[in-house]
Amino acid sequence: KKDIPAVNFIIHEIHCRRNIEICPYCSDSIPKSEMKNHMESEHVQVTCKCRMKMENSLLKDHEASSCPLRPVLCQFCDIQLAFNKLQEHELYCGARTEPCGRCGRNVLVRELKEHPLVCG
Repeated sequence: KKDIPAVNFIIHEIHCRRNIEICPYCSDSIPKSEMKNHMESEHVQVTCKCRMKMENSLLKDHEASSCPLRPVLCQFCDIQLAFNKLQEHELYCGARTEPCGRCGRNVLVRELKEHPLVCG
């Protein structure tokens, strides 16, 4: 999978056929001596805590960006909870009220950022 000078091509081809394999899953060129480790570290099936199965090499990205159980922070109280619980929590949490320091009115937590514009 690399450009080889024509002069060296035959020797290179013999070397590659003897020492290199193409991974059937990712098509990378892997030394034959490392193929077992490559398969075990990159392509073995693992199960995430959300019970989704995937290749080991995809697990970190899944846990960071698409796992429904990944930890996230509530925008109102900064408590950490699972992503799939966030919307329900923020509906409740944002509906709490806190007194405005300027006008004394009770203001919904989700409206505290905009309140100073209408605070009288």
